[in-house]
Amino acid sequence: MKKNVSTFTVGDTVVVYHFPKEGGGAPQLSLRPKSLPPVQHRAVLPPEVEIKGLPERWQPRRAWDLDSLVQLKCRGDLEAGGFSQGRTMRAGPSSALLEFIDQEVEKGGGETTVVTRLKHPAGLICAHRLRWRGRTPVFDSSVRVENQGSDPVTLEMLSSFSLGGMTPYAEDDAPNRLFAHRYRSAWSAEGRLETRSLEALHLERSWLGHSHQSERFGQIGSMPVRGFFPFFALEDREAGVLWGARLACPGSWQMEIFRKDDFVALSGGQADLEFGHWWKTLQPGESFETPTAHLACLQGDIDALSQRLVLAQESALAELPLTEKELPIVVNEWCISWGSPTHANLSALAERLRGTPAKYLVIDDGWAERPSDGVLQNGDWVINRKSFPEGLAATSRVIREAGLIPGIWFEFEVCSPGSKAFALSDHHLQRDGAVLQVGSRRFWDFRDPFTFAYLTEKVIDLLRDNDFGYLKVDYNDTIGLGVDGAESPGEGLRQHLEGLQAFFRKLREALPELVIENCSSGGHRLEPSMQALCSMGSFSDAHETREIPIIAANLQRLILPRQCQVWAVLRQDDSLQRLAYSLAANFLGRMCLSGEVYGLSPAQWKLTLGAMELYRRVYPIIRDGVSTFHGATGESWRHPQGWQAVLRRSTKGDRALLVVHSFAKPFEREIAIDLPEGGGWKLAEAWPERSGHAVRVSRGKLRIELKGEFRAAVCVVERG
Repeated sequence: MKKNVSTFTVGDTVVVYHFPKEGGGAPQLSLRPKSLPPVQHRAVLPPEVEIKGLPERWQPRRAWDLDSLVQLKCRGDLEAGGFSQGRTMRAGPSSALLEFIDQEVEKGGGETTVVTRLKHPAGLICAHRLRWRGRTPVFDSSVRVENQGSDPVTLEMLSSFSLGGMTPYAEDDAPNRLFAHRYRSAWSAEGRLETRSLEALHLERSWLGHSHQSERFGQIGSMPVRGFFPFFALEDREAGVLWGARLACPGSWQMEIFRKDDFVALSGGQADLEFGHWWKTLQPGESFETPTAHLACLQGDIDALSQRLVLAQESALAELPLTEKELPIVVNEWCISWGSPTHANLSALAERLRGTPAKYLVIDDGWAERPSDGVLQNGDWVINRKSFPEGLAATSRVIREAGLIPGIWFEFEVCSPGSKAFALSDHHLQRDGAVLQVGSRRFWDFRDPFTFAYLTEKVIDLLRDNDFGYLKVDYNDTIGLGVDGAESPGEGLRQHLEGLQAFFRKLREALPELVIENCSSGGHRLEPSMQALCSMGSFSDAHETREIPIIAANLQRLILPRQCQVWAVLRQDDSLQRLAYSLAANFLGRMCLSGEVYGLSPAQWKLTLGAMELYRRVYPIIRDGVSTFHGATGESWRHPQGWQAVLRRSTKGDRALLVVHSFAKPFEREIAIDLPEGGGWKLAEAWPERSGHAVRVSRGKLRIELKGEFRAAVCVVERG
């Protein structure tokens, strides 16, 4: 006979599987902090809140039920009631039909995996896998479904994760204490935190517990960070506990906050039939595995939870090129030529950077011929001989001779009008029997072997033959709801993106030392599965705007700073104050310089070199540290007010890096940032010497005198 509760303690987190006390059914998965045991929760609603005159058959009203750790919907099963149709596909009859089979623990390679098996009457076997590494309390959740029956079964929804039982720290339905956190995203404005109470989201339980309440959100198409990041957190503000999840999914995805009774449940995964036009038929013997979700729970705040979830990305970076260990500085010529690079200007730029801390020099858009004199160049990838008369190898050689690693830009997933590739429609994605064209772009089908062969020649061979060590992969529009070639548009999109990621892996296998930058109109692909295939990602297409520090700071909560490439565009007519404001933002991630680098005055260049040299001294803190966020800013990013400071502490706790920006007034004359406990802190370095803010250490605090609007300072503090 199975026990009613199965628990595992991992670091500061307890994993709890709650099994039904009577009968069959699936267990519920919950997380809680080890330091805070749950309270006894009511089983039924108390008499004092009963509605008068209810029939006896409706009483007593149950306060809660277990929520299955696997949520699915099979075609042919009954549809759920509770006003759920069109609003949610979870918590329906298909999930209720799941029966527990067994649970086992697998260990190996420093990892532990709990496998929970369930069966569905149609012949499906569901294996829910929860994995963690060592004692690190970040959990990978996924579900593998196999059809072991004799008939085909069509899935219309399948979750990657489902957490139930929130909040375990209230005896009732937790009024006025539960808050939802998610990060919104838009082009050149990525990562805005949105926090709302469950009451504001209209997710209070109903008086009878009959209505299925759901806030379902996500993204449809091939730009997974468009509208929202695939992230969600729930906070019990009275207990100080947060639960969070993020999805590793390159295409259409969804998250749900679900409520039927006292408790709240969170789930997410591949976008379902209603939300993402997805369904998948499993023939007997076939299986399907969901995208991975990363889960965490802690006592603390949203910043701590977000950074804990980001830690899941660390394991994917073990195979990066060795050059990436020290976070080399990138220089990209895009904001110099704005799409018109030449051998001459790249040579001048390489010479300017000779002997500096810069490492990568990237040739951006414009190196290939533009068909029919169009704006775009995608598809044929023929070298523009007017701009590069001796070919790209000659330019690459000049860059190498200057002590730099040459890089080049591609948007290889699409074709532009006028190119020969544009006419190869048999190898492009289609929808409803016609070639899919979004604006001026058609899309290669990455399920097609022809696409792999074509791009192996055009991309991989070009990189190898011209000695490039860095590849910037851009992607500038979304496919949308799906494509032909599978049983559903959403499944066609999923298969296509699965093929795309296979091509990224081929790039890495063919060129192991290649550094790959993940850029999709700046930040539209900053999700875990794409970041795992690349050395870094472009943080945004915000190149010269005043909100750059705000975007960069927010993204530390969502991707590793070591993978977050931040622009600093330098102009000859910039004041030293403006240059410092731009350069300081680089210390919130990876330093990427552009603009009139070889036209700066001696004073401007001295300031720039000083920032580059300081970056080389502090990169270990950026790579491995933990951040706290401070400030008082207005709601507008385009017209920012107030101030912002990010303090990043080294893993040993003996050094810390502060990056502070002031925006438009109003703001305080002096601000104070608490330093980590232990005392003995002193100011080791401060940059810039002029035009920045005055910084000093006093009584365990970093005190900053804000000298004026739109200024910045970077400083390093050390223990005594």
